[in-house]
Amino acid sequence: MRIKKLSLRNGYKRFHNLTIDLGADPKRIVALVGPNGCGKSSVLDGMLFHHNAYGVIGNTGGKDYKYHSMRGDAAYDYQNVSIEFVEGSYTEIREQRKKSGKENTIFSFRSPYRFNSNLNVIETRATTDIRLNNYGATSAADLDFKMEESYRRLYVLYNKYLNANDCKPSEARAKIIGDLNRSIKNCLDLQIASMGDIESSRGSLFFSKPGHPAEFDFNVLSSGEKEVIDLLLDIYVRKDDFDDSVFLFDEPELHISTAIQKNLLREIDRLIGENCQIWITTHSIGFLRAIQEEMAGKCQVIQFRPEDEMASKPCTLTPLRTSHTNWRDIFAIALDDLAQLVSPRRIIYCEGRDSPGRNGAERGLDAQVFNIIFSDSYPDTMFISSGGNTELDQRSAIAIAILGKVFPTLDIWILKDRDMASGRDTNEQDRIVYLQNNALNHRVLRRWEIENYLFEKEVLQAYCADTNQQFDEAAYDALVVDIVNQNLKDDTAKIKSLCGIKGSVNPERFKLALSKYVLPSGDAYQDLVQSIFLRQ
Repeated sequence: MRIKKLSLRNGYKRFHNLTIDLGADPKRIVALVGPNGCGKSSVLDGMLFHHNAYGVIGNTGGKDYKYHSMRGDAAYDYQNVSIEFVEGSYTEIREQRKKSGKENTIFSFRSPYRFNSNLNVIETRATTDIRLNNYGATSAADLDFKMEESYRRLYVLYNKYLNANDCKPSEARAKIIGDLNRSIKNCLDLQIASMGDIESSRGSLFFSKPGHPAEFDFNVLSSGEKEVIDLLLDIYVRKDDFDDSVFLFDEPELHISTAIQKNLLREIDRLIGENCQIWITTHSIGFLRAIQEEMAGKCQVIQFRPEDEMASKPCTLTPLRTSHTNWRDIFAIALDDLAQLVSPRRIIYCEGRDSPGRNGAERGLDAQVFNIIFSDSYPDTMFISSGGNTELDQRSAIAIAILGKVFPTLDIWILKDRDMASGRDTNEQDRIVYLQNNALNHRVLRRWEIENYLFEKEVLQAYCADTNQQFDEAAYDALVVDIVNQNLKDDTAKIKSLCGIKGSVNPERFKLALSKYVLPSGDAYQDLVQSIFLRQ
């Protein structure tokens, strides 16, 4: 059973008039994607609002018109929501299902507010027919507590299998737990070892984990582990009776790490019957990556954009075309401000060895030095070596042409040493002329090259003080007579000697060590900021 069109009319919650049209061939998985507060959960609430007029899902109590009507209309009712299935109207499907007593299994729902912090069943009692669907959350705003009920129903499945197959209790437990463990082990590094025993005051699930010396019960799991167990167990105990249903999951990734989310969605898809449809609201990186990479052929993505002004204007949403541009927009929602931690806001190409090291490591000295110096104060900036003066211009132009289209908010700058004239002397006036005649993304160091910053007296003094070396200040003053314009790279060996270094120390390692002492309070640091970030 699959929904192909849903309409929320006349001011349902956040929407003026919203239609979601999945077309004639709706997919198995429908992902509602958008920032917080855009109305994703309201779509699921709309389906439940319509359904609950006939048979209420859950036992947390229905919400009145104040919850469902944007304008607080006391006469607002379920008829403002219409659901069209591939198999027919909601009413037609419900009437057909009454013949088998499954009219209340059209939907299965999980709210984002799942409560499962404790599992300690102390008495046995009969469970109601799962087809009644009468426990758990009734709307997206309700607390969803199903773990205890699911645990009891796991025992129902165990007894049902035991009686139907006339086998040993251990064999029945192995069968029931084995099927569930297959899904759990694909998501978590643990598995159910025992179903416990209510009559012996052990009414909980017990788990084993590699490297853990003893079994432990559900209550000591982390919040994320409990969420995964809760969701998978709920689906598992429903799978026989909800084999032709629409499963609604509101932010199922809550409390679950990105690494687990992808596997969880895969298991949700595997456990739920082939005749079912799955609706998920999410802005999870893990879920979105699974949808993009593994489930593209069975999934439709509905994107909610603030610019659509759905609260004041009629809007019809259709599945997103799977282009790179659209996926970039979707992942921007998932990353939000974290996007700057994953990809830099600014890339600065500088001179230096352009070939990367192992695993793409930066090998250019200048880039390594700059990344160390500015790692704290400019964490959104990455320095990359791109060869010599000529290669720097060529490769940065290519990067601007390509990366500028893929990442339109990314700044790409070009940073040159002041010795940019292939060995010929260049002074401050030459630097100013260069900047005046090149685009604003060009920068030139005020000093001759990187060594003129690293070999600043205050930098060397701080290095020597921290490493218990004796700094020869008099010899330094005799050697370094012009820290701005003097070619100091050729004097690296002498500088090491002035710092009391008598053994063989790699010059690049020495310079990288010095870069940690180019501090914001010093002249060298302030000069670099003016040259690079202020373009002065």
